[in-house]
Amino acid sequence: MKSWMYDAIIYIYALSLLFYFSDFAEPNRRAKQFGTGLLAFVWVLQTLFFIFRVEDLRQPAVFSMFDSLFFFAWLIVTVSLVLNIVFRMDVLVFFVNIVGIAVLALNFFTDENVSPLLEQWHIEDELLFIHVSLAICSYAAFLVSAVLSGMYLFLNHMLKKKRWSQTLKRLPSLDKIDKSSYVFVLVGTPFLILSLTLGLVWLHITGHLQLMLDPKVLNSLLVIAVYLFYLTQRLSFKKPGATLALWNLAAFAFVFANFVISNFLSRFHQWIWM
Repeated sequence: MKSWMYDAIIYIYALSLLFYFSDFAEPNRRAKQFGTGLLAFVWVLQTLFFIFRVEDLRQPAVFSMFDSLFFFAWLIVTVSLVLNIVFRMDVLVFFVNIVGIAVLALNFFTDENVSPLLEQWHIEDELLFIHVSLAICSYAAFLVSAVLSGMYLFLNHMLKKKRWSQTLKRLPSLDKIDKSSYVFVLVGTPFLILSLTLGLVWLHITGHLQLMLDPKVLNSLLVIAVYLFYLTQRLSFKKPGATLALWNLAAFAFVFANFVISNFLSRFHQWIWM
């Protein structure tokens, strides 16, 4: 049943994005309503799938790359639905969920039985659950912020060139996009700091302090430093919005690099293609 449910999630998700794309290409209120309704149904199916998996595993379902990616995709759908209801950002919902369905598709190449834990580690599951959950939440926040920065640069470029179109009319103002992007960085950065702090506590408890020099840990510290630099430039130096948007996209590139490093270079965060 779980296999059929996962397939249904993918197909309904894709159909939802097709309706969103139809509305994006040519404004169509009915298409947008169908897209939003199907996306809400995807969220329901994802939630049920996650509950069933937790019951099967008898533990928090974030201990494999399969579960982590699925949780990340669930967060993307959740955040996009909230944004659509509160802020009416249809274009943002479309582009964020392109990443969401790509993540679910990537899950086909993961081994759902592989755990990133070293066999000799014995700590409370709650600590690991909070550590991983906070990290995934921070990545979701950074993703939404990066998409907003991309929208900002696109809108800013089109306005400078005075190229008016129906698409531009549907985008929020530059000020609203900029503030929303900043808020998501403001949410994601503390989450990542807390996650890394718990991870370091985890290493101390297990007596694996040498892993603090692991590429994954070092790159996570670099990601935090980059986003703190972005916040400093915004709050202290009042840099222009376009410059901040570019720096925000560059910061998200470090987040993506962090994911790659965790799979190919890290000694204890290898979750995928194993």
